Amino acid sequence: MADPGSGQPHLLLPPGLLELGALLGASQESLRDVEQIAQKKGIKKLLPLEPEVLSIFVPPFISKEDSSTASANCTNLNKTRRRSFRKKRDKLRIENWKSPQEVQKVLDVEDVSIPNGVDLNALPQLCFPGGLCVTPEPKEDRVHFLVLTDICGNRTYGVVAQYYKPVQDEHCFYNGKTHWEFSGQIMHAVSYFVPFAICLISRYPYYNAFRDCLSCLLAQLKFCKDFDVVDERIKDFAAKLSLIPSPPPGPLHLVFNMKPLQVVFPSRADPDSPIIDLDLHLPLLCFKPEKVLQIITCILTEQRIVFFSSDWALLTLIAECFMLYLHPIQWQHTFVPILSGQMLDFVMAPTSFLMGCHLDHFEEVSKEADGLILINIDNGNITYSKSLDDDDDDDDIDIPDIPLQAAQTFIQRVESLQLHYDLELSHLMPSTDLSGVQARRRAWQQKQNSEMQQITLQLIVNIFREVKNHLNYEHRVFNSEEFLKTRAPQDQPFYKKVLETYIFHSFLKARLNRRMDAFAQMELSTESEEDRMNVMLISPRRPTIEKIASRKFSSQHIANRRMVMSMPNLQDIKIPELPPRNSSLRKLETVNSYKGSNTVPKLTSKSVYTFKIPEIHFPLVSQCVHSYYEDFINFLSKDINCPTSDNSVLLARYLYLRGLINLMQGKLLRALSDFQSLYKTDISIFPADLVNRMVASMSSSERSQADRQPELKRLISEITEKPREATKIDDHVKNFELPKKHMHLDDFVKRIQESGIVKDIKIIHQLFEALTVGHQKQIDPETFRDFYNYWKETETEAQEVNLPPEVIEHLDKNECVYKLSSSVKTNLGVGKIAMTQKRLFLLTEGRPGYVEISTFRNIEEVKSTTVAFLVLRIPTLKIKTISKKEVFEANLKTECDLWHLMVKEMWAGKKMADDYKDPQYIQQALTNVLLMDAVVGALQSSNAIYAASKLSYFDKMKTEMPVSVPKTTSETLKHKINPSLGETSPQAIDILLYTPGHLDPAEKIEDAHPKLWCALSEGKMIVFDASSWTIHQQSFKVGTAKLNCMLMAEQNQVWIGSQDSIIYIINIHSMSCNKQLTDHRSSVMDLIIEDGNEESGSEVYSCSLDGVVIVWNVSTLKVNRRFCLPCQNLTSIKFHNGHLWCCTGYSIMVVTNGFLRQELKIDELFKETYVSFLCFQLVPEKDQVWAACAGCRDIYVWNIKDFSRPPHKIQLQDCSEISCMIKVKNQIWVGSKGLSQGKCKGKIYVIDAEKKTVEKELVAHADMVKALCSAEDRYVLSGSGKEEGKIAIWKVE
Repeated sequence: MADPGSGQPHLLLPPGLLELGALLGASQESLRDVEQIAQKKGIKKLLPLEPEVLSIFVPPFISKEDSSTASANCTNLNKTRRRSFRKKRDKLRIENWKSPQEVQKVLDVEDVSIPNGVDLNALPQLCFPGGLCVTPEPKEDRVHFLVLTDICGNRTYGVVAQYYKPVQDEHCFYNGKTHWEFSGQIMHAVSYFVPFAICLISRYPYYNAFRDCLSCLLAQLKFCKDFDVVDERIKDFAAKLSLIPSPPPGPLHLVFNMKPLQVVFPSRADPDSPIIDLDLHLPLLCFKPEKVLQIITCILTEQRIVFFSSDWALLTLIAECFMLYLHPIQWQHTFVPILSGQMLDFVMAPTSFLMGCHLDHFEEVSKEADGLILINIDNGNITYSKSLDDDDDDDDIDIPDIPLQAAQTFIQRVESLQLHYDLELSHLMPSTDLSGVQARRRAWQQKQNSEMQQITLQLIVNIFREVKNHLNYEHRVFNSEEFLKTRAPQDQPFYKKVLETYIFHSFLKARLNRRMDAFAQMELSTESEEDRMNVMLISPRRPTIEKIASRKFSSQHIANRRMVMSMPNLQDIKIPELPPRNSSLRKLETVNSYKGSNTVPKLTSKSVYTFKIPEIHFPLVSQCVHSYYEDFINFLSKDINCPTSDNSVLLARYLYLRGLINLMQGKLLRALSDFQSLYKTDISIFPADLVNRMVASMSSSERSQADRQPELKRLISEITEKPREATKIDDHVKNFELPKKHMHLDDFVKRIQESGIVKDIKIIHQLFEALTVGHQKQIDPETFRDFYNYWKETETEAQEVNLPPEVIEHLDKNECVYKLSSSVKTNLGVGKIAMTQKRLFLLTEGRPGYVEISTFRNIEEVKSTTVAFLVLRIPTLKIKTISKKEVFEANLKTECDLWHLMVKEMWAGKKMADDYKDPQYIQQALTNVLLMDAVVGALQSSNAIYAASKLSYFDKMKTEMPVSVPKTTSETLKHKINPSLGETSPQAIDILLYTPGHLDPAEKIEDAHPKLWCALSEGKMIVFDASSWTIHQQSFKVGTAKLNCMLMAEQNQVWIGSQDSIIYIINIHSMSCNKQLTDHRSSVMDLIIEDGNEESGSEVYSCSLDGVVIVWNVSTLKVNRRFCLPCQNLTSIKFHNGHLWCCTGYSIMVVTNGFLRQELKIDELFKETYVSFLCFQLVPEKDQVWAACAGCRDIYVWNIKDFSRPPHKIQLQDCSEISCMIKVKNQIWVGSKGLSQGKCKGKIYVIDAEKKTVEKELVAHADMVKALCSAEDRYVLSGSGKEEGKIAIWKVE
């Protein structure tokens, strides 16, 4: 061992599968006393004995003498762990067994390390929960399971096997003469049988695997005649398990030959998922689906729950199943699935808990404790305990029902399951191979578990899906009151209870942290098309009348879809309209409150792989352990280096295991090298904490060797700097409350955003101006309350609008009524004027009917005037339309001024939406209109209309600053989308990437659609479905720095280069970043791909600002070659005809295999000014290179073959600054900033590459064009700066 005075930190290794093994039973003295009493008095039924710990086995199992000679590199490894302890037989022969307290003292003397959470005083009771009973007849071996929790809430898991051993006289058990194989004569001589227990404690819940292991062990022990031999066998058995590492998350399971069984240790699906090594369908064999839902409700509402069964094993298995049903929601309270008879007072605890008792204690528990939920596993009943003085005969349990739609979906799916293994496989021939039988049963169970996980996860998603609509992420607020108002009346008791629990509070934290856990992934995958459209809208809480809960692809649609899906013809895409209000709240909840709840997620059969662990040889000395580790590494290396191994998922798991085994051997540098390879291959399973501890424990010589290897040095730098940079996650959650103090602008903005009314800061500033007209620039709590209440009242009224079928048939399915006037007289009859997002119509009185007034697109003029009626002048609204000669007139009286403002705003908004092909304008206009309505309703004063006019944004633009869209722009522009929708302010678009759709039968159909990848500031990514322009993936982070470039390297991979010098690799299907390439030392500026042949494969070239170019193998992610250019400002690269073209600040270099062949220097063009190249494009068919220079407004074209010739200069009229450039067909599209109609705008110049003339000048954006990308050469997509932050789609001629 290392010198204690060396000061080197000690490295605690990750534990193996086994933390502790123990043999438990009765002491020799107690057995002798019982035998004497039984013989004297002839007692047939003996009293239970006091169980004790007989032997304990704690890793490591190599003696100090062996370990000292093992390896010099191991000096600091596991120093704080101590050798295992096994009771010495000679000590037992001299003195009697001690009490549990004395056992603990003996263990301390023997220097045994007991894992945290294992209480040796309680362990005997838990291993014999029904007592240690001596029986006159042998019983079957049996097993049960334990869950132990330490004071910090960390759980360890136990598997206990009980077996019976005959005792013929008082000494035979301990003197080695007991026989386990019973002939008739021996059976006649045996007076009684005594139980013993073997307990395995692990950090991992391997219930089935450890049960199989113990089954193999008991088969060996039956032939042991001496207790010392039994002890030695158990020690060897425990040593085997302690040397087996836990499998890393993913599809790789470990297999160990325990003889005669092949024991499988399954891995968790991903780092955030639990290990599942039990039968998840067990509760469905014990309870009806309705009862299962009741139990889930009890857990979600944090009741005091006690399970009962006559089978100790079922108590833990059933309780654990229900814990797994809730994933990713976690039970936050006491969890003790097995209580022995001496622990029954635990059920008197006043706080929430989940415990388990033997059925024999049912009456006792139900009488002694009240307010408990008593669940009888054996008969499937659920009852409620009451105190003895409670005379109420009502036996109903006060458990609210699970929300109706979620419950119905759950029951339907559960009833479709085949829960009986024999029925499922009745058509198959029986296998004569034990391992084959085992494998067949395991495969069936894995399928069952996957289905149960999907069903229960879908239940949780259906219950809590709409919580996100009432969250404000910026200020971490949940508006529980408004959420409850949207729940169906019959579902509200359930939600009222759940919303008060710790479970739900923890769930809210995860949502506000935008955790992409199993809940978020299923929520996204089961979204309906309408849900996706609603994300693009400002007011998604106002649903359509004909809202559909589930949309499934028909079989014909699936059969006809193409294997490669292309981008649609954009002229055929209809601009999405805002959804209408629902006709009734109840209809909304019973039919559609669980969006996608009837959409059954496609259960794809994920591939599962196994790795066979090598044999472990005995005696267990250091040489044998070393041999085992070497075999393990050789097996892993063989799979890693296999030429056909291109599965990066498997490769990552092999690297993880090899790094772990190298670490166990003390080979820190080898382990660090494996973890460095893992870091590049799959960062999701990278053990950052472990590697950090490894680095801290390294000796100075080891650290020096690591620093000499650039990749290891970079990894050490990464992992040691990250903890210092990490900021604490904000975990607080606030419930929305109305303000109690006066608010200035900043506080008002925060309060409005928290309320969920609107997020956009500019709109809130306009609202502030409206509410403070004629007052100090602050808003009092009463005004805010009146405004908020009026807004929420109109939102509620929107749910109650009831339109007859005769009216609905005239409206589009996604329309809704946002505003209704009072009953007024019009020239079309008496009725109410209704406003949707598309039109105005009259809802006639008497027999309700529909009379169209006008669509907003067809309005020609809107006037507010008065008409004479007797001696009165009645305010009247007049609307003139393009298609009708007759002017519509409505005597709106006091409502006239407000309707005049609203109609003009909607008319102006619709015109801008049409002109700029931007549907957000009509959405924003509608938001302004609804805010106007709320301002007038809240203020109720003479200047309310003037105040509301402050929100008339589009109408003011139309009258005060009319801007016409140039004809060329209007004809070429097809659509606009806003990636910043839902943000508080627009964000600049740094990069755009279009990826064509490819259908993978194993993935969801949505993954077959083409996608648009949009990089915003600070590493934020948003992905659009390019077939509908709806959001496919809400924003997720790729690092924290600016993103510079993107590339689709393979069908399922997108590579992203970042300013932080890392290349992030995104899986297109999972939208997760599990791979990083960290070889660059400076900002990654560009990525290009060169398609290779089948043997060499494709290669990706990446370049960084410091002039380094790295060539990667796409399949293996290995560096094929690298070189450094003599420059410090490499911004972009292109590949053509075997040559690499590199744009540096002051030249364009042509490089072959790292050697400079040609160079175009900028100082030859600009001799007097300080200018640098900004970007360039190759036009190889014309032998041309096109370049733009920073600060210049011209494009220069050189001949590739002769740089000495002066370039052709193309002047861009009214251009002030060029920002980007791409080649599309025979055109060059140039993004820039320039003047249009006297104002600075983002402009695109389309240049004919052959004629070198500007064909089109497009006024693209309100801010500079920052990014351009091509979509199949049919469309060009442009992204603008932070003043606008939108994406425009242009048709290529």
